[in-house]
Formats: sequence, C-alpha cells, structure tokens
Amino acid sequence: MTVLPAIRAVAPKERVHPRVRPPQVATNLPPTPPTQEQVMTQQNEKFDTARKNIFPPVGANSYEATHQAIESLPQGNNTTLDKVLLRLRGATQDSAASGELHVRNEHANLQFRINGVQLPDGVAGGFGQFLDSGIVGNMALLTGALPAQYGLRTAGVLDIQTKTDAFNNSGTVSIYGGSHQTITPFAEYGGTVGQTQYCVSGRYFGSNLGIENPTPEKDAIHDRTQQEKGFLYLSTVIDPESRLTLISGASNSLYQIPNNPGQPTSFVTADVTSFDSALLNERLQETSQFNVLAHQHSAEGIDTQISYFNRYNQLHFWPDPTGDLLINGVASSVYRQSYVNGIQEDTAWRIADAHTLRFGFTTSAERSLVTSINTTFPGDPANGQAFDPVSGNPLDPVTLYDSSSKLGWLFGAYVQNEWKITDNLTLNAGLRFDQMWQFVDANQFSPRISLTWVPFDGTTFHAGYARTFTPPQVIAAPTNIALFQGTVAAPGVTQNDPVLPERAHIFDVGVVQKVWPVPGLEIGLDGYYKIARDLLDDGQFGQAYVLDGFNYDKANYLGLEFKATYTNGNLKLYGNVAWARQLGTNIVSNQFLFGADELAVIATHYIHTDHSQDLTASAGASYQWYDTKFTASMIYGSGLRSGFVNLDHVPSYTQVNMGVSHDFHIVAPDKPTTLRFDVVNVFDKICEIRDGSGIGVFAPQFGPRRGFFLGISQKI
Repeated sequence: MTVLPAIRAVAPKERVHPRVRPPQVATNLPPTPPTQEQVMTQQNEKFDTARKNIFPPVGANSYEATHQAIESLPQGNNTTLDKVLLRLRGATQDSAASGELHVRNEHANLQFRINGVQLPDGVAGGFGQFLDSGIVGNMALLTGALPAQYGLRTAGVLDIQTKTDAFNNSGTVSIYGGSHQTITPFAEYGGTVGQTQYCVSGRYFGSNLGIENPTPEKDAIHDRTQQEKGFLYLSTVIDPESRLTLISGASNSLYQIPNNPGQPTSFVTADVTSFDSALLNERLQETSQFNVLAHQHSAEGIDTQISYFNRYNQLHFWPDPTGDLLINGVASSVYRQSYVNGIQEDTAWRIADAHTLRFGFTTSAERSLVTSINTTFPGDPANGQAFDPVSGNPLDPVTLYDSSSKLGWLFGAYVQNEWKITDNLTLNAGLRFDQMWQFVDANQFSPRISLTWVPFDGTTFHAGYARTFTPPQVIAAPTNIALFQGTVAAPGVTQNDPVLPERAHIFDVGVVQKVWPVPGLEIGLDGYYKIARDLLDDGQFGQAYVLDGFNYDKANYLGLEFKATYTNGNLKLYGNVAWARQLGTNIVSNQFLFGADELAVIATHYIHTDHSQDLTASAGASYQWYDTKFTASMIYGSGLRSGFVNLDHVPSYTQVNMGVSHDFHIVAPDKPTTLRFDVVNVFDKICEIRDGSGIGVFAPQFGPRRGFFLGISQKI
C-alpha cells in the first residue's frame, strides 16, 4: 500500500490596493479670463448702447430696416439706398432730377446721420447716392414730431448704424449685373487688431440706364453712368470709458443725360438751322466726400459724444453747346461746390431714476460757390431771336457769366428732459434754438413735446408737437437776372426776392399694436398735420440738371399712414399704405423762375406741390427654405403732379420685383457662396414718373422696364 504525501492548500495572499481618493472639484478657482475679442465685443456693445441712449427717437415714428432685411429684398445689398427707403411707409418715388424720393411729400427735407452724427447737405438733387446700402447694419427712418436734438432737416431723419458684426476678420466679394449692360462689383472686409475695429468697402457701378429714361422705351439713348464709392470705419477703445471712431466715405459719379428724340429746333445760327435732339451730348459729374471723427465717453450715468465732421460736394453740368442753344435758346454750363466743416456735441445725463436730461449743440461753416456760363441769343422772350436787319442773318450768340459765393454759418442748441411719469407713461419736452447766417440771417426758438403711453404689453400710443426751422443754402444762391436782359433767356418776371428759411408747426399722433391672436403680426397707424410758412421747395427750371429753390408763403400738409409686418418662422411679410396731401400758395421768392400766369393763379389759390402724391403703397415678402431664399417687393404710386400749376397728375403705376438666392457651402460651412437671380419690373409695366409738365419739372422720366440680373458673392 502506497501512502501519498500530505498536500496542504495555501490560500493566496491578499493584495492590498492603495486607497484612491476621488477627484476633488475646485470650487474656488478664478473664472477663465475672457479673450481679447470677447472683451472688445463687450466694450463696444456697451458704447453702442450708450450712443442709443444719447439719440433715442422718443415720441417719434421709427421704421427700421436691418442688414438682413436689405438682403431679403430683390437685388439684396445691390439695391441703392433710395430704393430701400421706398419700402418704408410714407416714402414716394421721384426722378433723379427731382430728388429721387420724398418723405411725407416733402422735397429734400431729409436728414442723414451716421452713428448719430448729422451729415451736412450736398449741392445736388438726388443724383449721388453717396452712401452705399452695403455699409448698413441697421437704419431707422424717423418721422413725426421729432425730439429737440433733431433740427434743420425734419421731414425725416435717416439714422444709419454701421454694421457691428463686420469686425471678425472676414469679408465679402461679389459681382452683380445684367440688363442695360449693368455691372457692379463690391468688396468689403473687416477685422479687429488689438483695441481697434475696422471695416472697409468699395463698389463700382456701371450701366446704360444711369438716369431715368425720358421715353417709355426699354433702352435709353445716351444714358451711360459710371460710379465709384468707398467707405472706411475705424473704432478704437481708448479705455473702459472712452471710444474714438473715424468714419470716411467718398463717391464719384459720371452721367450722360439721356436724350428725348423729336424735340423741335426753335432757334438758328448762321451756320446751323436744325439739330437732332437724339444726338445731344449733355453730361454731369458729382463728387462727394465726408469724414466724421467722434469721441464717445460714458461714466457715472453720463453719456457724451462730441464729433468733428466735414463734407465736400461738387456738381458740374456740361451742356451740348450747339444742340441746347438751338433747341432751348440757351446752353448753360453750371458748377456748384460746397465745403462744410462743423462740430456736434450731444449728452445724455440720467439725473434721477425717472428723468434723463439731454442737451447739445452743433455749429458749422459752409463755403458755397455757384457759377454758370450761359450762351444765348440776343432778342427777347416775346419776339424771339434777333436778326440783322440788313443781312437777315441771326445775330451771333452772346456768353454771360454769373457767379456767387457765400460763407454761411449755422448754429443750433437744444435741451430736453425725458420724464418717465410711470412705467407706462413718458413725457419728453424740450426747446431748440437755431441761428443761420447765410444769404439771409434768421433764427428761431422751437419747442418740442411728446407723450408716449404703453397701456399694456404690445400697445404703444404716441402724440407730439414740434416747431421746426429749416434753412436753405446752395439752392438759395441768388441769380443776376439783369445779365439776361436783351436775350431770349430773359425771364418774363423780374421779381427776385431771396429764398427764406421754412418755419412750421407739426402735429403727429399714432399707435403701434402687436396683434396677440396672431403671433408675429404688428400693425401701426399714424396721422400728421403740418402748417408751414415760407415752405421751401425747389425744381429744375432749365435744361441744366440742377435745382433752384423758392418759397410758398403758406402751406399745409395732411397725411395718414398704415403699416403691417408679419413674421412666422422663415416667412416675413410687410405692407405700407400712405395717403397724403400738400398744398401751398403765393410764391414769395425767386419769382423770376415762374411765368406771370402761374404766379397770378398761385397768389390766390392753394395748389398741390409738384411732389405731392395722394396714395403711396409698398409691400414685400421673403421666405427662407433651407439654403434658398425667395423674395418679392412691390411699390405703387397714384402719380405725381403735372400740368399747369400742378392741376393734374401722371397715371398711377405699379412695379413688382422678384428674386431668388441660394447659398452653396463650397469653401467652408460658415463661408457660403451665394448665387442670386432677380427680375426688376416683372410684368414690364410702363411707370411714368414725370411727363415734363408741372412746376419745376423740365423733362419726362420713366421708371425702368423689365430687367434681368444675376450675381454671385463669396464670404472670405
């Protein structure tokens, strides 16, 4: 028997694992410091908010259009600024020679501001769109009983805020063109370097439809234009309480004046007895430059902005020396120049929880120069051209030179208090003083008061009164009519009183309502009445595409405006309807511009001003479907005035534009390539803006016929 050895099993020795402590979350570490870009963004947002506090539209109507809204129009930011404004209520279309548009039926009484700083007037009518819609971040058209900080041009204030999202070291390049050999490349770039933000942009525009066609045909004769525009924005944060901003812009525009075939030859020379008006060679050039340097300071409840601004503007019209002489009896080369320098200061001081005191001043000096070289025939208007009694040949033309210059000054100051009586009721009361030293000297104190009531969320009532004072300058330059005695260009009326400043009372009341049963729907209704003395107006009283001013002794305005906007997801709709009437009587300045029969009627009757249109409407829609956007817009006008002393009006018109754009993500997801296609005047309607008759209207003008346009843009 075999005995096996004993086997003893030994349990494995237990391994001792070191105790691992759970990770501890630090609760008292300092927060991650913001990046330089975040600090810059926060500081600039603070200054932007402070600037809005300096220039709030308290008690006024404010119709806004953002950069996104402009991009949602057919043609996008290739739409000129005046065409963008036609989508806002109360804006009426007109020809380039007559100012391009009117706000509440007023002529040229529109004020432009960039970041709160008022830009001085130019010397042209409506030719130079010196501001490009591509620079707009947000713009608001302010109308009604404006607060006291808004003086001089008070029919409306177009307050443009430059884009705040253009400083992320990116940009856009695009090219757009189509019918009428239109081509318009555009480029912009913006970024941030240290404490400084910058943005630059430039555009070229060339087309064979520069000024409205004087015929209803699709293609105009002799209507080429070439335009260049540039814009610069620089802003640097000096310290947490101060910011310095430089804004500069320049534009240069060349125009051929379109020809109207079939005009009769009314005069002759010894060598030429007829001239084909289709061969006229009239031209015009306008140059404009502006600069704004603004220092902003915000601390301890006080927001201040002080700015230096200047603007240089010149316009030169060249006639056809032979054609104009034979057709019109006079060929006038007209040159106008204006150079303005000024300072503007505005302060908002929250002196108590319920009271914000605002005050400021502006002063400017303008050197204006107006010259004309006029070639005309000896004779007189009644008997016509003079002939040599022996030979029977017409007497040789004579050349007359007229010039006037003026260094004019403007000064304005205001103070106003915004009193929040309750959380729902605000009273804004102020006083403004304006003084002008120009071709005439005048001044005025202008009280302003408005009440804004928000009875409940979504409803806002406003009512206001404003006294206004509007000076002329370049359009008031005197004409030496004695030079023209003994010529066919001599006026039939020799009275020539100086152009005066306009003084008016404005009453405005309105309501804006968000319709709660329909989310996204907002409607508004506004009514206004204006009583004016020495109403300023101007017109084109000869073949030269320049405007001359005059005054109606008394005038009154009456208007009613309705708006509606609707937003539901990617669908956006808007609509505006405005009824207005403007009447004036008795011409009290530059009477030589009129015929004796016109003066006699206007002296005893109230007549419609030439830019008065009874009914104006606009509407539009946009829909974003994934990366594709569909857009449409419409404008309607019942017709501007025409005929003897504006007794008639041109036919009504409707113009519909449509467009589609699509984003292709080729380069990068956040840098789309956008292709767009637009049709202007889809139904090819003939839109007669002017028929060549009426006060201060020299030639007919028609809106564009149907056109097709294609564009491509790339984010960089």
